[in-house]
Amino acid sequence: MSSIRLGLGVTEPGWATPAAWLVLALGGVYLVLLAPRLARPVGMGGGAALALTVVIAEWTLLRYGGLWVPLLLPVLAVLAGTTVVVLLHRGRLSVAPGRSAEAAETDRMMGLALQGQGQLDMAFERLRKVPASDALLDNLYHLAEDFERKRHFGKAQTVYEHILRHDRHYKDARSRYKRAKAQAQGGAQAPQGAKDSLPGAGAAAPRLPGDASVGVPMLGRYQIDREIGKGAMGVVYLGRDPKIGRVVAIKTLALGQEFEGDALIDARARFFREAETAGRLQHPNIVTIFDAGEEHDLAYIAMEFLKGQDLTHVCGQDRLLPVPTVLSIAARVADALDYAHAHNVVHRDIKPANIMFDSGTDAVKVTDFGIARITDSSKTRTGLVLGTPSFMSPEQLAGKKVDGRSDLYSLGITLFQLLTGTLPLRGASMTELMHKIASVEAPDVRQLRPELSAAVARVVTLSLQKRPETRYQTGRQFAADLRQAMAGDARFSPEPVVYDADRDATGQEMADFQETVMEPPAVRGAAAPPISGAP
Repeated sequence: MSSIRLGLGVTEPGWATPAAWLVLALGGVYLVLLAPRLARPVGMGGGAALALTVVIAEWTLLRYGGLWVPLLLPVLAVLAGTTVVVLLHRGRLSVAPGRSAEAAETDRMMGLALQGQGQLDMAFERLRKVPASDALLDNLYHLAEDFERKRHFGKAQTVYEHILRHDRHYKDARSRYKRAKAQAQGGAQAPQGAKDSLPGAGAAAPRLPGDASVGVPMLGRYQIDREIGKGAMGVVYLGRDPKIGRVVAIKTLALGQEFEGDALIDARARFFREAETAGRLQHPNIVTIFDAGEEHDLAYIAMEFLKGQDLTHVCGQDRLLPVPTVLSIAARVADALDYAHAHNVVHRDIKPANIMFDSGTDAVKVTDFGIARITDSSKTRTGLVLGTPSFMSPEQLAGKKVDGRSDLYSLGITLFQLLTGTLPLRGASMTELMHKIASVEAPDVRQLRPELSAAVARVVTLSLQKRPETRYQTGRQFAADLRQAMAGDARFSPEPVVYDADRDATGQEMADFQETVMEPPAVRGAAAPPISGAP
């Protein structure tokens, strides 16, 4: 009563309860929407600051206004909620505010895609934004291994450090972190005994990064065994996928030596597009492509390892295959080309070197789908356009837009050489050769090999017509006539087949890649060094 008489009483206003519920609701919004998206120290500090603000507000109203507003429940709720959020997110990687689970998963998938293309820095920028999980840590671990293979030990150290922030006992990340740190500080020297250069490679061969732990030469995830061949576009190695034990042939292309600047960027993007295009072709007479990647500007394609040899060794007049065997091989190549053309893929470099034949199993495989398109706009250091001009169609040499009929012309040249041991058109210089291909008719194959039947001669002549609309229009038609010639049947397709790039496409559609594979080649320069009559 004395306090009331002195004016020291405390009252509870009518808005006290709604105000308490409002503060409780604001605290809930903070805990649900903001606290989980903040870094752990920031979230803890924000929760404590909010609770302290509410306590100060309640004390101020009570001390100076004589008003009692019950805010103890909101204070306890904020403190308890902050503790729960911190415990639930303990050890997790921070996520930028406003990011959803779908966006995080998109970042993870994009990071894996970039890693597969060899763009490791961009992959790490994506992956580091994703909340930690066992799957993400595994992705980061393999990313760090890729950095080590490329001798980027400082970057590998950063990735391992990122992993250890979440789990200090994850696999052998701690020991790998220490080793990467030591190698980065020591100038990234290769471990003693490491075999950086490839087995059997000469001084001009590319040097590949080795595995950081055992010093094995590597290309991507593949261990390199030995060199098994060389070509105009690069070196072919025998390799093995250590994860599944698959033996593969790895064909390399030194993009950094053939392109530079913007042209290198364009060639790299085109390489992966074409590798993906070729990788989708599934046919018994087309080599299967498993993977594609890049190491230090050395692009590579991993494909099935084929037994046997290419057909270049049976192109000499003293080493020719029996006629039925040649016709059978050509028919199966025509089948493969018909399948590829129906999927809007043009090979552009059909020749004996790109046809593999195993006489033991009678297996025929067409190789190098996608590679010729990459190099078609490039010139070697000597100025000669990559590829084999002797096997190019007139429209291809003229720089016109080509389609599947250009491949069929090249197959006709290949068939002529396999039957006779020589090329139908030869020239002492590039200019003379181009003139003959454009305007001089190929000789009758029976002038060089009289014992060949008229049916075989007709097939060869029809395949070597100068104008695309007058030669074979489809590989299916070409193959059918070859098989009739093998059977000694002089009857052929009574009416020509109209060319249709979208005909009878079976299997996986390739429409997304039509613009890439059907794009006309770059116009070649007029100046070219003389070439010999050989291809």
